[in-house]
Parts: sequence; C-alpha cells; structure tokens
Amino acid sequence: MSKDGGPDWNGLLKWSLAHGDGTNPPRALSEEDRKWFMEAMQENTIDVVKRMKEITQVMKTPEDVLQSQGVTPENIEEMLDELQEHVESIDMANDPLLGYLKNSHAGIRAKAAEVVSTIVQNNPKSQKLVMESNGLEPLLTNFTSDPNTSVRTKALGAISYNLANHGVYTICLTALIRHNQPGISAFRLGNGYAGLKDALGSDDARLQRKALNLTQYLLHNNKTDRSVATELGLPRLMMHLASSDDSLVREAALGGLLELAQDKTPGAGNSLPDQDKLKEILKSRIEGISTMDPEDLNAAREERQLVDLLWKECYNEPSSLREKGLVVLPGEDAPQPPPPDVAGKMFEPPLRAWAASRPAPKEDSDSDSKKKDPPLLLGPGPSSNANSGS
Repeated sequence: MSKDGGPDWNGLLKWSLAHGDGTNPPRALSEEDRKWFMEAMQENTIDVVKRMKEITQVMKTPEDVLQSQGVTPENIEEMLDELQEHVESIDMANDPLLGYLKNSHAGIRAKAAEVVSTIVQNNPKSQKLVMESNGLEPLLTNFTSDPNTSVRTKALGAISYNLANHGVYTICLTALIRHNQPGISAFRLGNGYAGLKDALGSDDARLQRKALNLTQYLLHNNKTDRSVATELGLPRLMMHLASSDDSLVREAALGGLLELAQDKTPGAGNSLPDQDKLKEILKSRIEGISTMDPEDLNAAREERQLVDLLWKECYNEPSSLREKGLVVLPGEDAPQPPPPDVAGKMFEPPLRAWAASRPAPKEDSDSDSKKKDPPLLLGPGPSSNANSGS
C-alpha cells in the first residue's frame, strides 16, 4: 500500500519490471508475493457485471421511491454516465469478436455468438456496429448450415437481437429504420426463412423456441413476408409445435398462430391452414390445462391466455377456459410487493443520513387521534436512540 492508503502502483510497476524484463528466467512466486500482487490488483478493480446489475436495479425503481431514499437527479445522471462507460467499453470488443464466429471449433463459434447476443441486446449502437462490420453474414451462415445445433441456436439468438431489437427502436425512433431494413433484406437473401423452417422441424426445443420467437416478430413487423412463411409451411409447423411437450415451445407456437389469425389486412385471406385440425389441437390444450394442478396452472398463465385468445379469434366465441375461470386465476391481478431499498446499495452514506434526518410531517392539531410517522425505507433517523429511551 502507498502512504496515502491507496494501491502502491509504483511498487507494482517496479516489481513487474524486475520480474518480467526477460533478462532472468521466471521464478515461482512465493505465497507472500502472490498475496501482495493480488491485493494490489484488486484494490482498484471494479466488478463491472455486479455494478451494471446494481445500476439496472436502480433504473427499475420508481422515481418517487428513489426520491424518498434521498436520490437526486444529479445522482442518476452520474449513474447513467457510469453505465455508458461500461457499455462503450463492451462496444470496443465487437470487431475482433466477430472473427470468432468463423472459428474451426464449434464451442468457440457458439460462445462468440452468445457474446454478440449480449452486446447487441437493447443496444442500438452495438447493433449498428455489427451490421456495418458485416457481422450478420457469418451469423446467418452458422444458423442455416452449421452442423452443430448449439452453434445454430446461439447464432439465431444473436440474429434475433440484431433484427428484433432494431425493429423495436424503429417503432420509436424512425431514424433507425434504415438500419433495420437492410438487416431484414439480408436475412431474406441469406436463406433465413428456410433456416427458420429447418429450426422449427428440429428436435431441439431451445432452437425451436428461438426460431418461433423470431418468426413471430417477422410476421408482426413484415406483413408482406407472411406469404413466404405460408409457402414454406411455417404455419403447419407452428400448429404441430403447439402440442409440444415443452411449455415454452407451446407458448411461442401459439403466439405465432395468434399473430397470423389476427391478420385483417386486405387480401391476407386465412393464413392458418386446416382449421379443423387447429380446433382439435386447441381442444386438447384446453383439456390439458383443465387437469393441471394449481402450481402448473400458475406456470401456464401465458398459455392459458393464448389458447383463449386464439379460440376467440378463430371461432368468434370465448373458449371453455373462460367458463371454467381458468383464463385469469384469483389473485393474479393482485398488487406487487413494494420495491426494495436500492439507494443504500448504490449511493453514498450521506444520502441515507439526509433521508433519515428529514423532519417528519406535522401532525394535524385538530385530529382526535395521533398519526404515526410513516416508516422510512432507509431505517430510523439519528435521533431514534434518544427517543426510544424517553
């Protein structure tokens, strides 16, 4: 440690030069040297993942709750500045990362695609960088033709975020439309829909789920592509997967079928083939849901609602699930518990002291009964000990 109590960076530099200048053979570190080195490095190391999770928790907290815990707008601005620094440091890894998508080892290709998914998720800047770096091409190649199922699944996940998240932002920010359309066009030209068909017909539930989710997004945001999907037989595959043993696959398949059933654009016609078969599938799901125990019913909330919506859309009447009271269970609309105290974890102790020491609301002198002070989320104020002894 240095004299001021901080890391001894000069000492660390001298130690590194003395032991790594190439003039002497490397020697084994003693336990004391190893401990000193690790302490010096960890003194000024930030756990970025942990820090970003903490920042995310604050961003999920309602503004009035943060204010009650002493968090000011300036604190939030500083927090967002820090978040931007972390995100930008990740952006710098985009270009070399894309090269690993073509690696000869399947595990590396899969992991590289997974990292790309993490970087581009809800991040327009990274999405743009990947598109400009032609990163969609190796992802499409891996998705449509890689012999390894895990590589195909991870590549599809990265493609979904690159296309779908661009789509989310084009709805809100028209300036990003030009970045979205080339991606959709490249997906078509890269035989992407045929890849989706193969994925839906695979035996891998995870690959099926990702393919179903992307299919639903494309059908929702690109009405003209519905004819392509129908010609390839995607609706029939979705009907088949609506009876899958995997609950998440069933939900995704039902969501895609509902998207097609709700298409009321002129000339769309009926995008759902074999209505009689679909009716039998829905009846089977209603029967299965009706025999579920309470725990499984709670877990199948989305499936229950999708089955009911799809039945009503196709047959213009409520499903029997609604008659049985299984579409919305008692208590599902109950209010959520109050948010946790996040200010204490994120900001400096003076803020907590400030929030705790604020004067309590004045009591109404005309009231017959005394009102208790509302409890502070950050704990009792500094004078609580004195009051407790009186």
